[in-house]
Amino acid sequence: MTPAPSAPIFRPIAERAVLVEFGMALDHAAHEAVLRLDQALAAQPFIGFREAIPAFVNLLVEFDPATTDHPAVTAHLRSLLNAETTARARPTQREVLVCYEDSPDLNAVAAQTGLTPEAVINAHLSGDYAVFMYGFAPGYAYLGGVPEAIRLDRKPAPVRDIPAGSVIIAGAQCLITTLLMPTGWWIIGRSPTPILTHDPARPFLFDVDDKVRFHRISRAEYEAAQ
Repeated sequence: MTPAPSAPIFRPIAERAVLVEFGMALDHAAHEAVLRLDQALAAQPFIGFREAIPAFVNLLVEFDPATTDHPAVTAHLRSLLNAETTARARPTQREVLVCYEDSPDLNAVAAQTGLTPEAVINAHLSGDYAVFMYGFAPGYAYLGGVPEAIRLDRKPAPVRDIPAGSVIIAGAQCLITTLLMPTGWWIIGRSPTPILTHDPARPFLFDVDDKVRFHRISRAEYEAAQ
């Protein structure tokens, strides 16, 4: 296992949270440290703990300011970093169906990467994806693991009214949209796999750190799955 960064930064956020930063850019060692601290905190919460929200390289820890304060929370988090922790649970493998036919940006991605559309599809299917965080909109799970061959910067301007279920990529990240929204990411497919579960106890398909594999389907299979 990759060792955690040795000197995380603790930042007070308003009167009710501490942000623990393990890095400034997307980094697997830093993200691993985030997940280990999140697990340790779940196992040993402090009095007044409310919620922990993991992101790419930081963990936001919210607390009840009537019960505790920033120094006490920071001290508890430091103690967890220095304590021996059990191995993290094995991540769950998820499968997401994707249809690449008639995707708006597949040919543009092929042109910019020097690949054929079929090679872009094969590259996307070969990616080793993991859920790094949720953000921006309900159910927007940011997946790391897009292969180098098809990594592109975001478009210069976003496109409006992109439908839910669009499979989009930008840089090293991939995402399955859940709402009708604008995006500046590249739309290479569409998926009938529901990400929003409508279950209050478990509102989203993925947990942070889950592994994701894409499975190619035809247009007919996509329409039948819908």
